[in-house]
Amino acid sequence: MIISGGISKERIISLDTGRQVAKELKKNGYKVKITEPNYQLFRIINSFKPNIIFNALHGQFGEDGYIQTILESTKIPYTHSGVISSALAMDKDISKKIFIKNQILTPKYFCYSFDLSQKDLNKKIEKKIKFPVVIKPLNEGSSVNVFICDKSNISRKLNLLREYRRVIVEQFIPGREIQAAIIGSKKLGAIELVPKRKFYDYQAKYNSKAKTKHIIPVNLAKNKYYQLMNIALKAHKLLRCSGVTRADFKFFKNNFYLLEINTQPGMTKLSLVPEIAAFKKISFIKLIELILKDAINNK
Repeated sequence: MIISGGISKERIISLDTGRQVAKELKKNGYKVKITEPNYQLFRIINSFKPNIIFNALHGQFGEDGYIQTILESTKIPYTHSGVISSALAMDKDISKKIFIKNQILTPKYFCYSFDLSQKDLNKKIEKKIKFPVVIKPLNEGSSVNVFICDKSNISRKLNLLREYRRVIVEQFIPGREIQAAIIGSKKLGAIELVPKRKFYDYQAKYNSKAKTKHIIPVNLAKNKYYQLMNIALKAHKLLRCSGVTRADFKFFKNNFYLLEINTQPGMTKLSLVPEIAAFKKISFIKLIELILKDAINNK
């Protein structure tokens, strides 16, 4: 059984993930049902009686511990990380504090609650971080509502985020965009992204017209590649994640900066984890089966 859709800003991506996973499973002889996480969810689960639930939700309520709490009550194994791991990873403030405490380099940041004048906020930025900065919601995924700002546009961009109670104001790290995938407790691999846009935002991720260049294998010295994958695995274990995670890095001046860890990476045609897996000679169905196996073994 696959749960996809939902009400987050990543609904469309979730539906696409659900459809593509379902298509691959059906093609390989699995009995599959796709459902939404709505008021009929328990009735459908009780009627279909799945052996396992593939959580294809993205964003709020799908990968922040909310749906995981509901699924725990069914006693049916479900894919990806559990309640606490999902909540920790989705909250950028808490996860970054964990990274810092455990000597994982991450951009300087602070949380902002729209409680300062623009003048005072600018002063705080200049004192703690320096412009340019990245502003983003505390608990969104897929680079939804993420902006690079300088003094001239930060006020206007912050106004676009007023629906959120708190946002992250983060040091902008230039350099190479590299993402690393972990499955279970094993290093899957990495990929480098060269977006034609200013950075790897939502459009660069999901709009084929954005024409982001994917580079695999990543051009790194062996010791640096080893370091990258070790940091990704360390973050995965620190948050006690399950299934697949994708760690997003910036590589600048020979250092890896961990931006965040995604507990439910997309599984669409433009998604990175299936591409990394394919490079490692792991087919899409094999990748899905590895995720399902991990869920059975860990829930």
